[in-house]
Formats: sequence, structure tokens, C-alpha cells
Amino acid sequence: MRRTVFDEDHEAFRATIREFIAMEVVPHYDDWRRAGAVPREFYKKLGALGVFGIGVPEEYGGAGQGSFKFHAVITEECARAGVSFGGSSVHTALCLPYFLAYGTEEQKRRWLPSFVSGDMMTAIAMTEPGTGSDLAGMTTTARLSGDGTHYVLNGAKTFITGGVQADRVIVCARTAPPTAEDRRGGITLLVVDASAPGYSVGRKLEKLGLHSSDTAELFFDDVRVPVADRLGEEGRAFAYLTHNLPQERLGIAVSAYAQSAAALEFARAYVAERTVFGRTVASFQNTKFVLADCKAEVDAMQAVVDRALEAHDAGELTAADAASAKLFTTERAAVVIDKCLQLHGGYGYMMEYPVARLYADARVTRIYGGTSEVMRSIIAKSMGL
Repeated sequence: MRRTVFDEDHEAFRATIREFIAMEVVPHYDDWRRAGAVPREFYKKLGALGVFGIGVPEEYGGAGQGSFKFHAVITEECARAGVSFGGSSVHTALCLPYFLAYGTEEQKRRWLPSFVSGDMMTAIAMTEPGTGSDLAGMTTTARLSGDGTHYVLNGAKTFITGGVQADRVIVCARTAPPTAEDRRGGITLLVVDASAPGYSVGRKLEKLGLHSSDTAELFFDDVRVPVADRLGEEGRAFAYLTHNLPQERLGIAVSAYAQSAAALEFARAYVAERTVFGRTVASFQNTKFVLADCKAEVDAMQAVVDRALEAHDAGELTAADAASAKLFTTERAAVVIDKCLQLHGGYGYMMEYPVARLYADARVTRIYGGTSEVMRSIIAKSMGL
């Protein structure tokens, strides 16, 4: 079926990204995986290409394109090539919406030009060692100084994508304790300078997948954060986080679909060339049936993702819609990618083959951005259950 979600501008952008990946990423990607991060200079290349400025208004150095479809194009092209852009998706898809929606004019003029160029990389720190999906249970605190000029930040965060190389981190911290009536109140967003005294990066965490994306522990020991670096109103962070979750979950759904489509193509190409018992693997009926099932699954995922992309651009994507898209695509991706790996036989278990990397990378999509169990709860609530 003809795909209609992307227009000529998106497809021209796709061609640019595809060429960039072939020239600047594929030749170096194995080294990046082994290093556990992309080089810092690579982010400046993405900035020069215009990737970081797509959604930034022109007055701050960006292109002023509000459509999330450009982000989807990047996700699809990275999956197609079996690579990633490190932690850059957090920079653009997660952090940028907070700067745009809750930053003051002074903050935008101070931060966004270097955001666009890649000179300032950002991350967001929500999860703590003792809290996962229950963000209201966070214990990191930020106490306002007596003279009201700064906060004193103390605590720890973990699983922070891009945290090793980030220059500024949006940190969720308690500026007031929870109450019995409202556990979610009293949380504030602070844009913390990674060079501030008392700020430290712990371990670069070793993960099952996403090996080219650095993931860190962060620690705050009496870090002074100017009040001028508070994002939005004090105590309103939980509402801000909830507002941005549909886009985050849509991004994960796009990734799950793109990974599945890529795995299908890798498997199709492999079985057409691999021979067993004097025949290509593709010639066996079982292979044909397995790939046919996978194709039907990928088509369904594409339909869900495209509908969600249209709804998001129209401002109509609800929390339940995004949860449904994420739940369906991530759960089905697990099945599709597993089948595609199986068709590779022993080679599918080797990390030199992209299907093995996709298998490892895709597992986290059912966890981050809200677990599948949380998605089911959101969907059920929307049904009045």
C-alpha cells in the first residue's frame, strides 16, 4: 500500500539523512559500539547538518519545523542501516519540548543557539536508583537558599541516556515534600550545568543493547543551581512531564516499528543468499510463511505509527492513544525481531550481524518511557475500567 504520511520535504530530508549515515556513521559504527558512545564531535556534525534545529524556532537558529515526522524519518533511516545517533534523540525529542514549552525568553536565547549547534548537549534525569515508574517517589531534593537566589541540589539519578556527555541536564527534584493528598506535587525542573561543583557522573552503565548510546549514573552533592535556571514554575514538574509523555511514547513506537521493518529486510536478504542442504533458506515453505507473518505484523505496526504521527502533528494524540501505539508496536516488535533472528541461525546470535543488535536494542522499548504494564493501565483507565 502507498504510504502517505510523509510529503516531499520529508522524503528530501530522508535522502539527506541516508547519505549522511552512509558517509559519516556506517564506517565508524563498530568503533562507537565498542567505545560505548559516539564521539562528541559527531554531535557537532549533526548540528551542522541541521538535525538539532529542526524543531527550534528560526529566531533561535533553527528551522522552525514543528512536525514530529522529521524525527520519525531519522529513526527509520538509522534502523534501516542498523546504526544509531547515540543519545541525540533524547536531546531533540525529549529535552527540546521542555525548553520550548516552559523556558523563558531569556532562557531560550541563552540555551537554544548552542542546543542547535551541538555545542551544548542535553539530557533529562528523572529515574532514581530506588524509583522507576513511580516518579512521585523520587527523593532527590532542591532546597531554595535563604536569599532566594539559588537551589541546593542533592541526590542521585540513574539510567540517564546521554548523561556522560551532557553539558546541561534537566533534573527533576523535590522542592517540597509530598503530601497524603498529593504525592505528585512539589517536584521542580532544574536545568543543571554539568560543570557545577558537586555535580558528578558515576559509572557509564553497561547495557544489554543500545551500545553506542552512553547511559550514566549522576550524583548531586550540594550543587548550586541558580533560580534563573529553573524551568517553568516551582512544584509543577509532574504536570510538565505528563504533558510530554505522549510524544516520548510515540517516538518509542516509531522506533519499534522501524526496528521490525529493518529486521524483516535483513532476514529477507539473508535467507535469499544462505544455503542449506543445497537450497537457499528462502526456498523452504517455513521460511516463506514466517516472513509472510512478519510482513503482516510490520504492515500493522506501520499503520498504527502513521496514524499516531498524523494525530500528533494535528495536536490530537492523547495519552491513551500514545500508550496504545507504544504497547502494540513494542510487544509485536519483540515477536518479529525474534523470528527474523531465528532465520539467521547461529549467525543471528553474532553481534556483527545487525539483526542481533536490533534484538538487544529493541528489548528496552517495553521498559523505558513507561513499561508495558503501565501502558496497559493507562489504556484500561481510558476505557473506564
